[in-house]
Amino acid sequence: MLTMSQINHIKDLSNCGYRISEISEKTGADPKTIRKYLAQDDFSPRPPVIQEKPSKLDPFKPIIQEWLDEDKKHWRKQHHTAQRIYERLVEEHGYTGSYSTVQRYMKKCRSIQTEKASLELIWDPGPAQVDFGEADFYETGKLCRKKYLTVSFPYSNDGYSQVFGGETAECVCQGLQDIFEFIGGVPPLLIFDNATGVGRRIGDAIHESELFSRSRAHYHFRVRFCNPYSGWEKGNVERKVDYNRANLFVPVPHFNEIEKYNQKLLARHEKKASELHYKKQISIRELFEEDRKALRMLPPKRFDVCRYEWLKADGYGKVYMDGKHFYSTRPENANKQVLVGIRAHTVDILTDGGQVITTHRRAYGDNRTDSAITVPRWLS
Repeated sequence: MLTMSQINHIKDLSNCGYRISEISEKTGADPKTIRKYLAQDDFSPRPPVIQEKPSKLDPFKPIIQEWLDEDKKHWRKQHHTAQRIYERLVEEHGYTGSYSTVQRYMKKCRSIQTEKASLELIWDPGPAQVDFGEADFYETGKLCRKKYLTVSFPYSNDGYSQVFGGETAECVCQGLQDIFEFIGGVPPLLIFDNATGVGRRIGDAIHESELFSRSRAHYHFRVRFCNPYSGWEKGNVERKVDYNRANLFVPVPHFNEIEKYNQKLLARHEKKASELHYKKQISIRELFEEDRKALRMLPPKRFDVCRYEWLKADGYGKVYMDGKHFYSTRPENANKQVLVGIRAHTVDILTDGGQVITTHRRAYGDNRTDSAITVPRWLS
């Protein structure tokens, strides 16, 4: 193959009237080659294409892909390494190629997966991503670490957070309800990780919690769970979780009643909403109006975010949850089944007929707690 300078020299000689035989004598190029370049009418640059040579590994690549797809269903620490794939190919399929060939192919597969993970997704108005973060707070003067549910809208980059003691189904559903009512509608699609309380992935199947399933039916939103180790599917909310921790929870907030604090927290998104979108250079508030147009209407009746269970009281008439949080009922309930209403922030003790006897603040954490009963006046 001739260089471009040699080709241009040939064309210059031809333009000056030299015959092909004379050009061949002057340049040493074969007459056929000279004719080919003189006849070529397009010298536009072309993208370089790597010609892959046949490999001994080619017949085994579908098998390797099956193993890698199966890996996605299991714990990442038990995924195939290049060495393990090479050993299995030799032992189970009679592969005679080298380990280095397998290693290069595995590196290429991982590179493709990494590239996929870095792709920027295009979001339409309406769908939202949901995730939990954690931060420290002073509650009634006591420093404690709590969770905060964050709902972000990738189209506008707007987002809202609510603080809870844990990541239970009651916390998720209560947080979603508070945010839905504040923004005046329901996102048509919510994208979750395998968050506690929402659902668990067992193999390819997703098992939603009972309370969350009821909430979803009530508010009529669709839900999608991220694939394992596919963090890019909810990257917007993960960034929003970090942003809110740095901007809403520094310095460490103080509050006495978490419900009132959460109401104020919803209004604080206005500061972020006044900023320009990092890419679209339009205010987040304006973009969120497009999100708002895509929201579903709130249902006419409010969902009661409560999970009811019959719990057996101990000899002192106390029921316990999570094996470490005790709530007093009444002495006559000792060793009996007691109806309990479990909410995000409170625990209701009820009569057999479903009438609330008293309400305790719900306790979270790993340390044992005991909540004494306060009998309402109508029962005293």
